[in-house]
Amino acid sequence: MAALTEAAPAKVNLFLHVTGRRADGYHLLDSLAVFGPAADTLTATRAEALSLTLAGPFGESLAAEPDNLVLRAARALAAEAQVTAGATLHLEKHLPVASGIGGGSADAAAALRLLNRLWRCELGEAALARIAAPLGADIPVCVASRPARMQGIGEVITPGPALPECGLLLVNPRVPVATPAVFRARQGGFSPLAELPVAWPDAEAMVADLARLTNDLEAPALSLCPVIGDVLCALRATPGCLLARMSGSGATCFGIFATPGAAIAAARAMPEAWWSAGGALLP
Repeated sequence: MAALTEAAPAKVNLFLHVTGRRADGYHLLDSLAVFGPAADTLTATRAEALSLTLAGPFGESLAAEPDNLVLRAARALAAEAQVTAGATLHLEKHLPVASGIGGGSADAAAALRLLNRLWRCELGEAALARIAAPLGADIPVCVASRPARMQGIGEVITPGPALPECGLLLVNPRVPVATPAVFRARQGGFSPLAELPVAWPDAEAMVADLARLTNDLEAPALSLCPVIGDVLCALRATPGCLLARMSGSGATCFGIFATPGAAIAAARAMPEAWWSAGGALLP
């Protein structure tokens, strides 16, 4: 069989409210996850054993991982579907690591979708999401890679509002930020659940609603990684940027633009030392 390929698009949190904390210490969240415009790429061919090679601009960052999420997802799918075949997997890592855009989760979700095809498991999206859940809270939403409302600790997933056509620019200062450290640095109380419409007619309406919401992890991430503030200032100073905010636990920040072309043009204006990617939101 010829090699199969699957994209692993970046997950971006347009807002992120910390709404509470469970007795076991896990924080309760409310967030709107969207996808694009950058992605890792995973390729697979049939083989007797399971193996993974890494390449791309950020491939070396994962080289020291003894048990990559991609391999863990592959083994979980094989166990569920009772597959005895292996696969040769190759990951082109274009998304920064530990950057608040779910790169590892997206890769694991891509592995489930890709191997479901390669091994002809014929499992539906819901089954893949169920397999994904024990591997990480962000992986089930990445299985579908569609706009989604995330609540609970990330496991409660419902459809998000219909998105307007607009542009999204992602910018990362190439500084990793550890999510547990950001949660530990967080101070203050909790935020309420957001009120969201069924759909936004245009980018301006979406931005007006998002501007009333927050990313509750932005302040603690800034205290640990001040260069995030430089990224936000650069985005807000860019002509055409309608809203700038940090995604997830950082350090990646995003800017919303009226068109994909405007976001692509804005990416070219970012400092060369930073990673950036502009384009369209995935529907």
